[in-house]
Amino acid sequence: MKRVNTAQGFSLIELLVVLLILGLIAGLVVPNIFQRGEDAKVRTAQAEIQRLSSAVDEFYLDTGRLPRELRELVERPSNVSNWNGPYVNRSNLNDPWDNAYHYRFPGQHRSFDLYSYGADGSPGGEGINRQITNWD
Repeated sequence: MKRVNTAQGFSLIELLVVLLILGLIAGLVVPNIFQRGEDAKVRTAQAEIQRLSSAVDEFYLDTGRLPRELRELVERPSNVSNWNGPYVNRSNLNDPWDNAYHYRFPGQHRSFDLYSYGADGSPGGEGINRQITNWD
């Protein structure tokens, strides 16, 4: 009597084809996921700049003057009355790339300028490296 082998499995070629397909899919999907993360950081920086601008306005309404530096939103400056801070948390003074937000008073574009240099931390750039400001 002859035995018939009914066990079937995947051949090496079939496994390699599946791995190749998975590799191609991963090569297309993973970069998009990382790009979305960086885009989210840009949107976060825009929102934080708006929040910091509002905090500067609150500081002005309470004290009658604009802060000389962003630290004054967290720590009470000397010779300032009616300071009702802190207006933001210390962690709000850094952008999503952990660089300090830049504040210029008096500003060149508004009464004060507030900006981040983006992902690369350098002036200029495009995409996630572009400057994010309170005047655009």
